[in-house]
Amino acid sequence: MGNQPSAALPPGPWAPFSQPTFRALWLAILVGNIGTWMHDVAAAWVMAERTGSALWVAAVQSATTLPVVLLALLAGTLADTVDRRKYLIAAQLWMFGIATLLALLAQADRLEPWSLLALTFALGAGAAMAMPAQAAATSELVPREMLAPAVALNSVSMNIARSVGPALGGLVVAQFGASWAFAINALSFLGVVVVLWRWKRAPSPSLLPPERFGSALRAGLRYASHANVFQSVLVKSASFFVFASALPALLPIVVRKDLAAGSGTYGSLLGCIGVGAVLGALLLPKLRMRMDHDRLVLAASLLCALSLLGLAWIRQRELLFPVMLLNGLAWISVLSSLQIAAQTSVPPWVRARALSLYIVVFASGMAAGSLLWGAVAQRWDTAFALTLAAIATLLASGWALRFRLGAADALDITPSAHWPEPLLSIPHDQDRGPVLVTVEYRIALEDRVAFLERMQWLGRSRRRDGAVQWGVMEDTAAPGIYLEYFLVASWLEHLRQHERVTGEERRLQDVLRRLHIGDAPPQVRHFIGGAPAIHAPLSGTHSDI
Repeated sequence: MGNQPSAALPPGPWAPFSQPTFRALWLAILVGNIGTWMHDVAAAWVMAERTGSALWVAAVQSATTLPVVLLALLAGTLADTVDRRKYLIAAQLWMFGIATLLALLAQADRLEPWSLLALTFALGAGAAMAMPAQAAATSELVPREMLAPAVALNSVSMNIARSVGPALGGLVVAQFGASWAFAINALSFLGVVVVLWRWKRAPSPSLLPPERFGSALRAGLRYASHANVFQSVLVKSASFFVFASALPALLPIVVRKDLAAGSGTYGSLLGCIGVGAVLGALLLPKLRMRMDHDRLVLAASLLCALSLLGLAWIRQRELLFPVMLLNGLAWISVLSSLQIAAQTSVPPWVRARALSLYIVVFASGMAAGSLLWGAVAQRWDTAFALTLAAIATLLASGWALRFRLGAADALDITPSAHWPEPLLSIPHDQDRGPVLVTVEYRIALEDRVAFLERMQWLGRSRRRDGAVQWGVMEDTAAPGIYLEYFLVASWLEHLRQHERVTGEERRLQDVLRRLHIGDAPPQVRHFIGGAPAIHAPLSGTHSDI
């Protein structure tokens, strides 16, 4: 073990590009993101020409972001229950069709405000449906040790597109018209389709039928409600994005009113944020060697607060450029840390659903924060709003320290398959239930406290994996004999538990086994409700954990 120095060195920032499918998909999505920004510019321009109303122009942006809040959780559920590759192809083809229709209507000069708004919402709905599956696919395209730089590179892609897309969109609209911008956006989706079509995705190892949508949605929410590290991701996300959103929300007002500058300055400042994100991606591997996720998020939050104060009080353009560089570095540090923790703290069977919750928190925090700080700036001024946001960022980052990400990427969330198949005296319908599982332990009196502490962790894992009720009780006549019980909705759901149990849970159950006394393992029984098809005994005894 001591003769492996290379194991301590993390992969470089560009290491994921050694994976051909990741590289091809990254480039295709980069082009697609640039096309999306071109669409945003063209749609806002067409709406301004048609209506001359600031409210209608703002509604275009709302039509793009609102579907993320409304549909992301549903999209995550679908992405976990259907073939992810085919699902992503369908989403890209939907967006290709909508963007093509926009281009044709614009070319024919028949794009009216309401139709533009409706089609923009439809395009945003397609993006919202693709986001969780696209995020979850990253862990399938690169080895686990390359996941951190892969997530950072995805953030870099978004920042490059944000820097290049608006400028390119404005040039195309000015030279050729909005219909060409819509058409280029449509073609960008086809590139993603080609890469996805060529992706040889490994088939699902599960032999069980796919989850029904309703039960899959409930399972995702249940998992999140009992997953400590993932809950910390959501809390830290909300406590950062609501306050950090003040800078992108108020930057246009600062440039226009406080700096008395034009769109060129605004674009340059946005470009500096993108450059800062790229530089941050290069620095992150070294930073992660010195800091864990919690300290990195804290340091980046402090840096973001400083950039908010800089934008609030600095009025020399030249000094604002390095401030925006720092803001880009802070954003990518927080984004990549939270996304890595979200990816590595949840098992594959629920990953898209978990990431969809993260996306909802991100989008809701950005939308709510933008409205909040816009209202504060309207009531007082931008300097006051940005200063208040900086103070709030500092306070929120300190408060969020109680929610620990820990070594999320060190968790063993791979399926362990260490539960034997349950024994049956006769076959029966998999939908029959509910199922009651009991496990009997014999614990030495001096080990009871340690046993009960670890049982609470086991209870959380039982609930995460499908148990609707869980508990542990001690025999009053024989202290030290404990009966653990948990209730599952059906026999099929219990079989899913067998597939979902992870290496992390195996470690915990190994500790409990060592506390169990006696030569025989803990005794497990299964009891099933509902009417049997054949009247015969269904109970059995075996070792299940």
